[in-house]
Amino acid sequence: MNLKGTKFQLKVWNYLRKIPRGKVKSYLDVAKAIGKPKAFRAVANAVGKNPYPPLIPCHRVIRSDGSLGGYSGKGGIREKRRLLSKEKIYLK
Repeated sequence: MNLKGTKFQLKVWNYLRKIPRGKVKSYLDVAKAIGKPKAFRAVANAVGKNPYPPLIPCHRVIRSDGSLGGYSGKGGIREKRRLLSKEKIYLK
């Protein structure tokens, strides 16, 4: 997989690949994990620009309040919910 994006996007996308099946992280969790704890909105933007959903599992990233957030992959939020339920993750 030949990813093209900004240095920040690549850092976010590479982290997303480490989120195990059946687990979720918040945008804030991802921001902290990549060493940019205040950049959770920028993380959300980078997640939204993921060129390979669900290969790079951006569906495993949710809002801090436990809600789904968005999904830029084909099928939108409905597909995000379906992908998560396949992994036995059920959210509001």
